[in-house]
Amino acid sequence: MAEVHGFQTEVAKLLRLLAQSLYSNPEVFLRELVSNASDAVDKLRFASITDPELTKNDPVLRIRVKADKAAKTLTISDNGIGMSLAEMNENLGTIAKSGTEAFMAKLSGDEKKDAQLIGQFGVGFYSAFIVADKVTVLSRRAGDDAASMWESEGAGTFESGPAEKATRGTDVILHLKDDALNFLDRWTLEDTITKYSDHIATPVELWVESTPAKKDDDKTDDVEDAVVGEWKQVNDAKALWTMSPREVKDDEYKAFYRHLTHAWNDPLAWAHNRVEGELEYTTLLYLPSEAPFDLYSREKQNGLKLFVERVFIMEDAAQFLPNYLRFVKGLIDTNALPLNVSRELLQASPVTTKLKKAVTKRALDMIAKLANDEEKKDAWRTFTAQFGRVLKEGVVEDPTNQTAILKLLRFSSTAADGAEPTVSLADYVKRSPEKQKAIYYLIAGTHEAAVTSPYLEVFKKKGVEVLLLSDRIDEWMISGLTEFEGRKFISATASDLELGELADAEEKAAEEAAKTASTGLVERIRTALSGKIEGVRVSNRLVESAACVVGENDQMMTPQLRRMLEAAGQQVPEEKFTLEVNPNHPLLARAEAETDPAKFNAWAELILDQAMLADQGTVKDPAAFVRRMNELLLGK
Repeated sequence: MAEVHGFQTEVAKLLRLLAQSLYSNPEVFLRELVSNASDAVDKLRFASITDPELTKNDPVLRIRVKADKAAKTLTISDNGIGMSLAEMNENLGTIAKSGTEAFMAKLSGDEKKDAQLIGQFGVGFYSAFIVADKVTVLSRRAGDDAASMWESEGAGTFESGPAEKATRGTDVILHLKDDALNFLDRWTLEDTITKYSDHIATPVELWVESTPAKKDDDKTDDVEDAVVGEWKQVNDAKALWTMSPREVKDDEYKAFYRHLTHAWNDPLAWAHNRVEGELEYTTLLYLPSEAPFDLYSREKQNGLKLFVERVFIMEDAAQFLPNYLRFVKGLIDTNALPLNVSRELLQASPVTTKLKKAVTKRALDMIAKLANDEEKKDAWRTFTAQFGRVLKEGVVEDPTNQTAILKLLRFSSTAADGAEPTVSLADYVKRSPEKQKAIYYLIAGTHEAAVTSPYLEVFKKKGVEVLLLSDRIDEWMISGLTEFEGRKFISATASDLELGELADAEEKAAEEAAKTASTGLVERIRTALSGKIEGVRVSNRLVESAACVVGENDQMMTPQLRRMLEAAGQQVPEEKFTLEVNPNHPLLARAEAETDPAKFNAWAELILDQAMLADQGTVKDPAAFVRRMNELLLGK
């Protein structure tokens, strides 16, 4: 007996939004349901490797689409793995495993953007409600005698329970809305299947009715003619990746990508390679045009689809790509692994190690090709915006390919307009002054804070470009760098800033003279701030600002790392800074002229607070800082 169940919270609302978002492109429901059927067939093909009995009675795997104009139904059937009642309730009663709440939070009201989200959240099945006011699913799991039924009108509930079904697999029966009856037309169905599913390796068959023969005159008119017809295969059913790249059109690659990933938009680029020899394998890799919502989720399983000699083995095989390339989609097909390979065997296999090395190189080459294609600048800009931060993880995680990764990274800099990362390290080196022997960078909490940082003043004066790093990952990334093309990386906030040949003899002499002339002022500030700072010295980096603070060693935490650790509840040790002062600044001259010890101390603390505010974004006692500043401004 069927039982009534409530949908996962807000599913009904989501189904309405889904239909509204895709009403202008309704045929995508057929692509999604055929793709789901193809996945079910692939899973059965894999399961039958170890249990041949599963396909013994029905060995020819296929997908079938049948229209019934009288009943106004469209049925998509497969003889794949099938589902048990529990699996139907779990898979069809909830919006994937990502949850409705996360999906709802992402919906923007923009039809195009919302349509793209659907594939990310794994809700392709629910696209059936775009054209149907009721969906019935009959399924019988391979190897089971019992079948099950699931049915819903897309409102607040669904029914499920035992059912009758003679064969294994799944039937999805759509009770079409009046405005979707065109999908009962043979030519509409054939055109849609060919458009979206021509590349699927499983045959997709369409029921084609034959014209009934004319009745004999001696037969009574009340005897109806039997509906006759035949199943016609309407797709090529070729494994696209086994074909020569020269034979595959761009539109076919794009269609296969949408089938493979259930995405609703086109990829930015792809790479199709076949390697023969000691280790034979084929890869078809894609760069998505949009990052998934869970790109940074530790729970999300990422990876390629694994095939062994065209037999689907595993979804999301993470062993063939490093984590920093987790956004790359596609498949690998090889004869170098056994058909019964498991994730555990993959992890320990030396073949996997060789394949991972090769596939990683293929993926990086694909990204590099996109980066260097002058005709695809917009696609490259999209890639950088969507995946540039993730790619930075590889600088530390993959020392072997570090140079290749560094060439692909893009940064903001003092020589570029705006915060968009457009500067490559190669560009930076190419346009740097002849005397410059290092790559200078500045880490800040925001791009705006970096642009106005006092640490940049000496570089602006000398016309030296500085990379502006404000991503959370930048500090970790930079810790794994030593040099690029023979140039070491130097922080603009380094305690002993190395300018090398950029600092000429006259400037060095002027710096020494300033230090000598300011000995007394430096000592007075050191005494006034005793216990609050590590030391005081004349700065060689400040031009317009009065002061700045630097760590006595480059192992000190940046403000960003400190705040991140504190937010995570970790105890962060107190650190003391060295105060660098600019004796040519009017504020220092005003302080030096102060003869009252108490007021001089107040000036010294104000100068320190300003430097801390510029570097850390805050001061320990904001109220005291404001009070002290007001008193000095008012001459109290």
